[in-house]
Amino acid sequence: MLKDYFAFALTSLRHRQLRTWLTVIGIIIGIASIIALISISQGLENAIVKQFERMGSNRMYVSPENFMSSGNIPQGLTKDDVDTIEKMPEVEWVNPYLIGSDEVEFNKEKLFVQQLVGINTDGLSSRWADMDFKLVEGRLPEKKISGGVVIGYKIATDFFKKDVHLKNKMTIKGKDFRVDGVLEEIGNQDDDTSVWMDIDDFREVFNKPTEVTMIELKLKPGIDVNLAADKISKRLEKARGNDHFDIMTPEQILEQVGELLQVIKIVLGGIAAISLVVGGVGIMNSMYTSVLQRKKEVGIMKSVGAKNMDIMLIFLIESGIIGLSGGILGVVLGSGLALMTEYVAKQAGFGLLSVKISLSLSLFGLLFALIVGMVAGALPARQASRLRPAEALRD
Repeated sequence: MLKDYFAFALTSLRHRQLRTWLTVIGIIIGIASIIALISISQGLENAIVKQFERMGSNRMYVSPENFMSSGNIPQGLTKDDVDTIEKMPEVEWVNPYLIGSDEVEFNKEKLFVQQLVGINTDGLSSRWADMDFKLVEGRLPEKKISGGVVIGYKIATDFFKKDVHLKNKMTIKGKDFRVDGVLEEIGNQDDDTSVWMDIDDFREVFNKPTEVTMIELKLKPGIDVNLAADKISKRLEKARGNDHFDIMTPEQILEQVGELLQVIKIVLGGIAAISLVVGGVGIMNSMYTSVLQRKKEVGIMKSVGAKNMDIMLIFLIESGIIGLSGGILGVVLGSGLALMTEYVAKQAGFGLLSVKISLSLSLFGLLFALIVGMVAGALPARQASRLRPAEALRD
């Protein structure tokens, strides 16, 4: 009997193909939006988690107060803060950073580089090995050999009209620098378009004799990160005479980013759900129209013995088929859009975005579309089942 219901419903849908497809499109848009948006946001979360896994859990980052949210820094970090942290027995190494932006000239072409970084080059090879930074060619800048820089992969290959090679000259604020190395592509636009130099060279060029933008440190094995963070905070506060600084661990940063991503997921999911509701309304409207146009058909079925439940099931199956068809096509379209976004992001330099189409998400999309279709068709199906044979045939 159920097989006959499906056959009857499919025949009915084929007889009104245009209206059926217009109704299905609404479901396709809603499901495709859900699959694409959630997959992309999950891919973004995967990229961020991957970055923090590379850092390791025994790192800390000291920055000026409200460094990430405000350009007004009450009192920045200095070389004295670096010395204070280096003296603590819990710390394996300390890496001060000076970060700036300026024009870089190469081959008579001047372009603005957003991330010029000064680092302490003493023991840099071991610190970068910890962070999985690798060179495609060349070597790291050395303290004893001034005037060398290491450039990001995009700077070497895509930034200037001409590719930058080892021993080429680059000019920053009137001073010439020699290209000593090229970093392996990381997949992050900021890192791949950065220029790294010895921190003393940076101080000379930018006239910042004592300033420090940010301090990175690594704890010795076996040290509790939270206890160490508390101890470093107290030691810095005592040495500085103020608490105008922030200390963050990778877990804290990841937790904050995770909360932000969760909000983004909810907002994007809500937008997609609105599209799906619109599709559901389209199904309901289509089924109501179908009921009105098929009163005589319903009357004939009832006059030959069809029960109210039989009529209701036929209309419910029709709306369910519309919903499921839209769900299948929506999952395919949404998956394609998510993978296309990953491809475009990689072409734009953000290679860390890793979109994976979840089977559970796809099944959820299909089930959701089916439920929306059947719920939207419930009221029209109920109305059809309650038609009286004589009244239906007379109309």
